[in-house]
Amino acid sequence: MSQQPSADRMRIRRARIAVSLIFAVHGAASGSFVTRIPWLQDQLGLGTAALGVALAFPAIGAATAMPLASRVMHRHGARAAVRGLMALYTVTFALVALAPNLPLLCALFFLSGATGGMADVAMNAQGVEVEERHGRSIMSGLHGLWSVGTLLGSALGVGAVWLGLDARIHLSLVAVALTLAVPFLSRGLLDVRPTADEAAPPRFALPPRSALLIGAVGICAVLAEGASMDWSGVYLRDVTDASETVAAASYTAFACTMAVARLAGDAVVRRLGPVRTVRISAGLAATGGLLVVTATTSAQAVSGFALIGVGVAVVVPLTFAAAGHSGPNPSRAIAGVATVTYTAGLFAPSVIGALGELASLRASFGLVTAALTLLLLGAGVLGPRPARGAVASDTGSATRTLPAP
Repeated sequence: MSQQPSADRMRIRRARIAVSLIFAVHGAASGSFVTRIPWLQDQLGLGTAALGVALAFPAIGAATAMPLASRVMHRHGARAAVRGLMALYTVTFALVALAPNLPLLCALFFLSGATGGMADVAMNAQGVEVEERHGRSIMSGLHGLWSVGTLLGSALGVGAVWLGLDARIHLSLVAVALTLAVPFLSRGLLDVRPTADEAAPPRFALPPRSALLIGAVGICAVLAEGASMDWSGVYLRDVTDASETVAAASYTAFACTMAVARLAGDAVVRRLGPVRTVRISAGLAATGGLLVVTATTSAQAVSGFALIGVGVAVVVPLTFAAAGHSGPNPSRAIAGVATVTYTAGLFAPSVIGALGELASLRASFGLVTAALTLLLLGAGVLGPRPARGAVASDTGSATRTLPAP
């Protein structure tokens, strides 16, 4: 890195700032919405099972669209792909609040999941590319800024709930602000393009065999993350009789601890290594799950969700980093692993809802706690991998080959 020309160093620095802010915008959209799920349930008169079915449709949309992200990046370039997909997501997430009935709610959830999932793949591929050129771990920090975005979005959501602001107005205002910010923020991104002789990726970029176990580890983490994001507020309200404001604040506690852990995660990973870091994190997360399952007060449940946030914080970033280094095409590997892990994670809300209807929400989070315990067994697959070789990419119109990290 020290031999790199000054102009290249500045370009990489701008790219790191740009991709960091894009992660924060994506998180802000997600955090803004989850605080209004109890409002949406009441507005449409949905039971636990019906809400769970509706919350499966982002997963279906993401599963359908995520494998296409690699092809979009190949055709339009990384910068344009991130900019376009992010703008679509920041518009569509707010449309969900306008749904007048369950069928339209499911359709809008599908659209939001599709655009958000593709944007997620594109920005993670950009993050891996910047990490390659920067020469040190940054993925945990990027995901930390995503969590900062969710924290800010959820904090605004709590304020909107406290003020009694209609969710349709609240989410529309957030969507307008974020959509206007995307073109400006994305200008510094690396414009990675394929080499002249590089074939277009398949339409559906399934993960290579080397990434399947990595995806399995990611499934356990995103199951807990998705369940906590979408059901923490309902859990606080229905299980511990918390007020609407306290219920909304439960996700804020989860997002806050996750953000702090991710921002510190790169330094921890460099010191302990990814395997030890994930094993320690899994122990914390499982402890948090137990607190949630046995909660008799709102304070205990909020504390449990906060510990889950700490425990799962670094797992997904390390999953994407490991996937990006597992083969010669990082965007394709990330798209494949993201399809597997995020699809499972996005189906988590419907699984939690179905089990909650059949048994109880305590039983649902018992399943989450069991999945977190499995992280202890699977952490080894995130260890160092052999160098992936040369990667074709560029920062402008010319292409060059990067050495293996």
